[in-house]
Amino acid sequence: MSIYNKLFEIQQKLKAPKGQYNKFGNYAFRSCEDILEAVKPLLMEQKAIVTISDELVLIGQRYYIKATASLMDIETGEQVKNEAYAREDENKKGMDLSQITGASSSYARKYALNGLFCIDDNKDSDTTNTSEKEEKQEKQVSQTNTTTKRKKPCCENCGKEFEGFKTDSGKQYSAELEYNKRKERFGQALCDDCARKRGLK
Repeated sequence: MSIYNKLFEIQQKLKAPKGQYNKFGNYAFRSCEDILEAVKPLLMEQKAIVTISDELVLIGQRYYIKATASLMDIETGEQVKNEAYAREDENKKGMDLSQITGASSSYARKYALNGLFCIDDNKDSDTTNTSEKEEKQEKQVSQTNTTTKRKKPCCENCGKEFEGFKTDSGKQYSAELEYNKRKERFGQALCDDCARKRGLK
């Protein structure tokens, strides 16, 4: 059985419950540890192991934690990987620098595992209740564009204009918000082609 067959079996069987609860926000969520605990019995069945590594990378003028989650077949040595990035906040109240880095690492590791095991976190804590933030971001970018004669948001590297995008759930995002989200993700507002050329996708 190939590593992809084993990954397929794990993805079909894995149930990672949301074992954490945030009293302040009144929501349940799953952590990186919840996913690892849920996958361990399936790894035993498939004779495979999971490893996770972190790397600090500089993208633009901001540092990101790049987490790599790997599934390895212990019988053949075959492996498949998935990467995820999390940007360190410039400052976060109540946290020292090491805690900020640790929180970024946990976030990146969780989403590296999500991608590897096909876990949908669209309704998780860190992706819900974002409408107010998104509206604020869109307003800020919109105001900036107004002062520049409404120039359409575009890639900061090649100048390609953003058109916005639509999610699987049908929600429509404007070009302004796409610009902002890409800037958050890559450190610069880059189109897909430019992001690939820099090894960010």
